[in-house]
Amino acid sequence: MDSKIPEGYLYSKQHEWVKEDGGLLVLGISDYAQHALGDIVYVDLKTAGTKVTAGSSIGTIESVKAAEDVYTPVDGVVESVNPDIAKSPESVNRDAHAAWLLKLKDYNASALSGLMKPADYKAYLSTLDH
Repeated sequence: MDSKIPEGYLYSKQHEWVKEDGGLLVLGISDYAQHALGDIVYVDLKTAGTKVTAGSSIGTIESVKAAEDVYTPVDGVVESVNPDIAKSPESVNRDAHAAWLLKLKDYNASALSGLMKPADYKAYLSTLDH
């Protein structure tokens, strides 16, 4: 499987992506993750104002095949949730990088150094596709 791994994003080993945007940290799942899940039918996320801790679940994504937790790779506070995701969860399948899940404020920017750049994530994925 050849996943889209655009530049400008950082990736976790749990297949979440983050991107800094105007003082907020935008978070979603990778193209690899949405392919693995299959047709996404439901997304349930933490609400605005919720404090989250690195490694903790920020919600659940359900597909016709499975339900998986989504994790935050950094500490922060949920600033907003993508309102379109609840109405159109399948948008994650169409473009996993455009269909962000939530935005964090007051996040630990120093923790971003522990995430993978696109080339590193691509190399990591190559170890999984066996």
